[in-house]
Amino acid sequence: MTDTDSRPPADLTRAPARAGLLIGVLVLSAFVMILNETILSVALRDLTVDLRVPTTTVQWLTSGFLLTMAVVIPTTGFLLERFSPRQVFLFSLSAFSLGTLLCALAPGFALLMTGRVVQACGTAVMLPLLMTSVMRLVPPERRGATMGTITIVIAVAPAIGPTIGGGVLSSLGWRWMFWIVLPLSIAALVAGALLLKLESERRRVPLDVPSVLLSAIGFGGVLYGLSAGGEQAGVEPPVPAWVPIVVGVVSLAVFTWRQLRLQRRDRALLDLRPFTHRSFVVSLVLTALLFVCLIGAAAIMLPLYLQTVLHTSTFVSGLAVLPGGLVLGLLGRPVGALFDKVGARPLVIPGAGAMAVSLWLFTILGPDSPLIAVIGIHVLLMAGLGLMMTPLFTESLGVLPEHLYSHGSAILSTLQQVAGALGTAVFVSVATLGSADQTAGSPDASGLHAAFVVAGCIGLAAFAGTWLIRPKKPGSTPAAAAHH
Repeated sequence: MTDTDSRPPADLTRAPARAGLLIGVLVLSAFVMILNETILSVALRDLTVDLRVPTTTVQWLTSGFLLTMAVVIPTTGFLLERFSPRQVFLFSLSAFSLGTLLCALAPGFALLMTGRVVQACGTAVMLPLLMTSVMRLVPPERRGATMGTITIVIAVAPAIGPTIGGGVLSSLGWRWMFWIVLPLSIAALVAGALLLKLESERRRVPLDVPSVLLSAIGFGGVLYGLSAGGEQAGVEPPVPAWVPIVVGVVSLAVFTWRQLRLQRRDRALLDLRPFTHRSFVVSLVLTALLFVCLIGAAAIMLPLYLQTVLHTSTFVSGLAVLPGGLVLGLLGRPVGALFDKVGARPLVIPGAGAMAVSLWLFTILGPDSPLIAVIGIHVLLMAGLGLMMTPLFTESLGVLPEHLYSHGSAILSTLQQVAGALGTAVFVSVATLGSADQTAGSPDASGLHAAFVVAGCIGLAAFAGTWLIRPKKPGSTPAAAAHH
């Protein structure tokens, strides 16, 4: 075991420009991968016709992708300790490129689904690698600004995915969504292979197979139950949605007990010690509420409202959410730089306020609301999320000692997937159950109104929680302040 964790690698202290280049390669790779998460969401109708399978089956191309991510991400803390960042990066992009090729060539649903799962295995490893590398490469006083760039990737890619997907679909076939992504991912793979030489401490940690199985059943069961619950509102399923959720929760309880025992010998698959840091827990809970609203309300409910209540086309609804996505992206760097100066609290409190206000404004929308009002409220929501996201990411990881960065970012990334699926399931179920005609298959105005009311309540809970964030002490970096 070396002591590289106590001092930065020599080449990085000499050349911060090199660190910027490395982070650039990682950020671009992550952008291509995350874009791919939501790009298919507008193609569900075309795929149903082309592959001759029902919509409930086709939507597994997105749900299955998220499910695989949730199963793989908890193992990334282990992977980043056991293998070098370069090895993890090469595995990540090779898997993603292979999956993209399989999808582009897929003759039917089975191979397309396989390709999506392989893609997801690559994507799952990339986000924790990106966050861990930033925490290692960037000094604490500049972390906020760099994390701002990552926020752009994590938030804007899913926001513009449907817009790009709609554009590709209206002029080319669905396979082009993969043919366009493939050269980008291969270029990123080559660039990373040439540039990425990052020193890090490695430990010969044995892989605890029971933990991997428990984590897969746990996160897989919860996510499967939640997405099935979202789909099945109003339909009688073969297995009730609560069964996999209960199995998942029990498995996660056993998983937690096992990790607590293994981490005494430093052998945990997912080290749970980040939970002993108060600032990490507060930021984590707020991040979860943020993602429930971002994915559930902004990415799922709003397009549904635009298409079923305002009767806009897929392309117009994709364009309508673009200004908000761009605002979220543009806020990344400046908010990160502000965080470096003032800490999280002065940014997150007004951000959560804006999020809560915009979610309640959505509840007053009806069949004759002007499109410009919808776009305006969406921009306000995204501005609020933009003020929250970077500070919460940076604050949560900044309080951890270096050897826990990889585990902290794995916990954070897993939670984002679970919160996104939870938001989707809860809002789709509420919208379907609240609809006047529950057999119609898609929610109506009254159902969507009920879903936005629930989102508004979640917004208020998040706003209340932001007051628990500790203020930054004068003259210290936010990370140091959070330690106290």
